[in-house]
Amino acid sequence: MDCPVCKSAMIVLELDEVEIDYCTDCRGIWLDSGELELLLGGAGQSKEVLQSFNPAETREAARKCPICLKKMEKVLVGGAGKSELIDRCKKQHGLWFDAGELENVLKMGHFDDEGKVPRLLSELFQADTEDKKTE
Repeated sequence: MDCPVCKSAMIVLELDEVEIDYCTDCRGIWLDSGELELLLGGAGQSKEVLQSFNPAETREAARKCPICLKKMEKVLVGGAGKSELIDRCKKQHGLWFDAGELENVLKMGHFDDEGKVPRLLSELFQADTEDKKTE
């Protein structure tokens, strides 16, 4: 799968049956709806999260979904004071996070009440870093 930002091939990081697509060049993260289901405990929760974000008006260029290659929409995560602009596939294929955006969303607490996503991502990236050290 190619990165929707820099068009580089993304790598797949896997832990506990959850795979995320990660761009080593721009450090973006793609979470598709299947991964969201695994992370959040089911299709209902995944659909709820995907639909919970409000579309936003912005001059930022639209990106293409790495699955359907259609333009994604910009959505605002958060509320008054703190918010983050991310990309969501209009066909509900998943979410794109530029470098640092997923971390910011998780800090705001608008994604995962149980903290499963931050723990898993921390373990994934720790494992990826350790793999690179042994190569």
